[in-house]
Amino acid sequence: MSNWVLLRGLMREQRHWGRFPGQLAAALPDAAIVTPDLPGNGERHALRSVTQVAQMVDYCRRDLQARGIEPPYSLLALSLGGMAAVEWSSRYPGEVERCVLINTSMRPYSRFHQRLRWQNYPSIVGLMLRGGVEQQERLILRLTSRTGAAAEREQLLQRWLGYQREFPVTRANALRQLWSAARFRAPATRPAVPLLILAGAGDQLVDHRCSLRLAQAWQAPLLVHPSAGHDLPLDDGPWVAASITKWLDEEKGA
Repeated sequence: MSNWVLLRGLMREQRHWGRFPGQLAAALPDAAIVTPDLPGNGERHALRSVTQVAQMVDYCRRDLQARGIEPPYSLLALSLGGMAAVEWSSRYPGEVERCVLINTSMRPYSRFHQRLRWQNYPSIVGLMLRGGVEQQERLILRLTSRTGAAAEREQLLQRWLGYQREFPVTRANALRQLWSAARFRAPATRPAVPLLILAGAGDQLVDHRCSLRLAQAWQAPLLVHPSAGHDLPLDDGPWVAASITKWLDEEKGA
């Protein structure tokens, strides 16, 4: 039995994984899938978001220990979650069995305008100034997903609006999370755990070349989905699960 811990990104909670935890569980029948919420999101929305990725790691470790979920952990992490996974693997390598990083980016391997595509600056600044839950969730959906018919995307949007109304992420917490991502810097050396990097070529939020540069710098295997967006598990969860299964099989045979 292996414990797979799934870490989400900015302003997202465990329900935003959608069908993916089930898809991963089907591909890895001996795995336990855990989807913790970071402070300020989901069930932890009333908590103050931290402003350092290292603090996110400390929170997750305490949360898992309180639940009786012991290491080692396999970390699957998206975007900001990927930064937490890298920090976790670097600080506590004995607790981490492996990492799958999805559409993540970090200094010094990516420039700011690539980590957050410059074309999105006007929309994001406008959202910060004017607010509005529906505008916020519509923008996030447009920037993070590339698949689904119009009716399907509208249904997804309505679910997301329901999540936000039940467990609202405050603007202050959103800014704290954004600040923690902006200031994070990768460790000087590659984490001493097996790494797989996945990216979506259709990512409209983060330039997918950030993943390419990270994979090159750390000599890690990289797989690029030809069309999926930033939320790769949402756009093509079966592809993500199959990619992980193949990588694990190769790891065993190495």
